[in-house]
Amino acid sequence: MEKIKTGIASFGMSGLIFHAPLLQANTSFDLHTIVERSPKGSKDIYPDINIVTSYEALLADPAIELVIVNTPDTTHFDFCKQALLAGKHVVVEKPFTIHSHEAEELISLSKVKKRILSVFQNRRWDSDYLTVKKVVQNEMLGRLVSFESHFDRYRNFLKSDTWKEESLTGAEILYNLGAHMADQAYDLFGTPQSVFAEIGIQRSNGKADDYYTLNLKYDGLSVTLKASYLVREEGPRYTLHGTLGSFLKWGMDVQEDDLKAGKSPNDPAWGIEPKKQWGKLNTDINDLHFSGRIESLPGNYSAYYDNIAAAIHGTEPLIVKPEQALDVLRIIEAAIQSNEKGIRVNL
Repeated sequence: MEKIKTGIASFGMSGLIFHAPLLQANTSFDLHTIVERSPKGSKDIYPDINIVTSYEALLADPAIELVIVNTPDTTHFDFCKQALLAGKHVVVEKPFTIHSHEAEELISLSKVKKRILSVFQNRRWDSDYLTVKKVVQNEMLGRLVSFESHFDRYRNFLKSDTWKEESLTGAEILYNLGAHMADQAYDLFGTPQSVFAEIGIQRSNGKADDYYTLNLKYDGLSVTLKASYLVREEGPRYTLHGTLGSFLKWGMDVQEDDLKAGKSPNDPAWGIEPKKQWGKLNTDINDLHFSGRIESLPGNYSAYYDNIAAAIHGTEPLIVKPEQALDVLRIIEAAIQSNEKGIRVNL
C-alpha cells in the first residue's frame, strides 16, 4: 500500500516530541508537510519536509490525505471541520473539542465525508496503564472496589510562553491531563453513573486551574482521578484495591522522555520501564498468596498510528473512536458542572 501523505498543523511541543517522530518512524506514513507560521527548526530535523506558513495552504494540497490537528484546544473544532470539509482524514490532539455539541457535529461530518476521525489518546499505550489494564481484565484483585490514578507534577512557577497558563477554557488542566485520565477510566470501565469534582488554582497568581480531584461512581466501584502542579514528593501513580488484594504502581511511562531524547520508537528496547518502577501486587492467585513486584508491559505509542493506518486502508476497525472521545468529553463537562455547582452530576 502507498504511504499515507500526512500534514501536521503546528510544530510546537506535541508536533516536535510526539507526532513527527512517531509518523517518521512508521513505514505506513509519509511525513509530507508541516505548518510553521514562523521558523521553528523542523527543516533541520526533517530536511525533506515541505514547509507551509498557513493551515489553509496545508488543506489546499490535494496530496495530503491525513491532517494532524495539534493546535491550541480552542481551535480544534474549527480546524477539524475545515480538514474534513477538505476531504482529509483527521487525528486531533486531546481534548477532542471544548464542547460536546461541537464533537457531535464533527462526528456527523466525518460520516458524511467518509473520513477517519480520531483523538490522539496515546496514553492508552502507556506502560503503566497497559499493566494496570491487564491486572483489571484478569481480575487479579478479585472484584475491584477502588481505583485511584494520579498525574502529578511539581512546577510552582508560571511559565510565560504558553497558552496553557491562560484561562481560555476555564478548565485547562482538566482538558489537558484530565482528558487522558478520563479516557483511561472510560476505556476500563465505560461511562460512569455520576461525577463529583473539585477544580481550582493552587499556585500563586495563577490564571488557569492547576489541580483537580474527580470521583467517578460506578456500580460497586469508586474511581478517583487526581492531578496537581504542586506535588513534589511522588506517591503511587495508580492504586487499585479489590476483594482479593491490591496493586500499586509508581513512576511515569518512559516514552515521552525517550522521544525528547531523540530515541527511535523502532528501538527493540522501546517502552521498557526500569525495574524500580514495576508495580507491587499483593493478592491471592489460585488459592496461593502472592506479594511482590510484577514486570510492567512495554509501552507502545506506535500502536496508535499503526491502527490509524490500518483504519484508513480499511483493514482494521478504529481503536480510538470519536464516539468514545465524545463520551469522555461529556465526563469532563459533567466535572466542570459539578465543580461550579458543588453537586454530584448524573450521567
